[in-house]
Amino acid sequence: MTITALNTEGRLAQNIIYFCRALRRAEVPVGTAQVNDAIRAIQTIGFTKREDFFVVLQACLINRVEHLQIFQQVFNMFWRDPEVLESMIQNMLPMLQTVEEPKKLKAAETRASDAVSGGNDHIDQRPVEEQLTLDAQFTISKNERLNSLDFEQMTNAEIKEAERAIADMHLQTPKQTSRRFMAASYGTKIDARAVLREARRTGGEVLKLPKRRPRSKVPNLVILTDISGSMSTYSRMMMHFIYSMAFKHGKGWAQVHAFTFGTRLSNITKSLTLKDPDAALKAIGQDVQDWDGGTKIGESLERFNKDWSRRVLGTDAVVLIVTDGLERGEPDILKAQIKRLRLSCRHLIWLNPLLRYDQFEPQAAGIRTMLPFVDEFVACHSLKSMRDLTNVLSDAKHTGLKQKMMAVL
Repeated sequence: MTITALNTEGRLAQNIIYFCRALRRAEVPVGTAQVNDAIRAIQTIGFTKREDFFVVLQACLINRVEHLQIFQQVFNMFWRDPEVLESMIQNMLPMLQTVEEPKKLKAAETRASDAVSGGNDHIDQRPVEEQLTLDAQFTISKNERLNSLDFEQMTNAEIKEAERAIADMHLQTPKQTSRRFMAASYGTKIDARAVLREARRTGGEVLKLPKRRPRSKVPNLVILTDISGSMSTYSRMMMHFIYSMAFKHGKGWAQVHAFTFGTRLSNITKSLTLKDPDAALKAIGQDVQDWDGGTKIGESLERFNKDWSRRVLGTDAVVLIVTDGLERGEPDILKAQIKRLRLSCRHLIWLNPLLRYDQFEPQAAGIRTMLPFVDEFVACHSLKSMRDLTNVLSDAKHTGLKQKMMAVL
């Protein structure tokens, strides 16, 4: 295998590096090896059209379909000056055929704008003419817009606001009926022991019939979160949600247990006991080694069922599994393990960010395998969808999405 040496003359390699840094600020994972591959590909293949430049960089730097829109917006903003682009590549190309910019920007524009604005100090700054713009967002309140906005489309400032909103979020605890009873003025059954005790004091006469009713108990909450590459943005927001639920467990849930899975299963419950949220999230980042990796849902659930289910579940636990269902392992293993998990808990609720698409259909093999065994199928792509989870847990309102998807199957 021959290795092409990097050409240090000119500014092409330097500007590609700056472009990759802008992608990282937009939360698109780009590694050093990908940057080197992109520079070598451009120097080796060459191009005469801007579309060729776009396609080569996209092929080297992007490996997730959800990052395509962000890449396109960062590309359009970073390379939008034809004179700068021509000066950077004139040492390689005889000519440059410029192409018109797309007139309609897509949903990833805001995050791309934030990323590029922090990284184009190498480009000549030109005075900007003052313009009067009308903000159409005044038609709705800021909080209402933030509630319905997709996490993937938020700017960095909006993500910070969403994290603060999640920290103040309270998830209503479902009340469950225990098999144990307690004394009550108005109960469903007669307390036989209390009747006999009272009869001994009155010489065998029964003057009243004490009643009893079932106790109510608070279940455990177990959260299994997918941290693979396709769940990158949503899994980070779920970390704040999990910490909020764990820190407030004394106000609602009996115990809160949290696990992450990608290519392996990791128990992060101990890290959630830290009172400082930044320290807790930092500890989770250090303990978990498979961030933004592959997805092996079946093997991860198998490890959970064997090592942890008897410790944290019981028959009355509520389990939230957060994943897009894009399984890379064997469907048979996934089917057996999701079925076993469903039999080990009281409620199994699936949070899937792919439900943000109106035309979503359960076409992936992993989704089709898991769907029949969950109780509810809920979105988790926005603040509003996470607040709606309260209605699902309290049984006051069912989404009906599972029945709809099962009908499609």
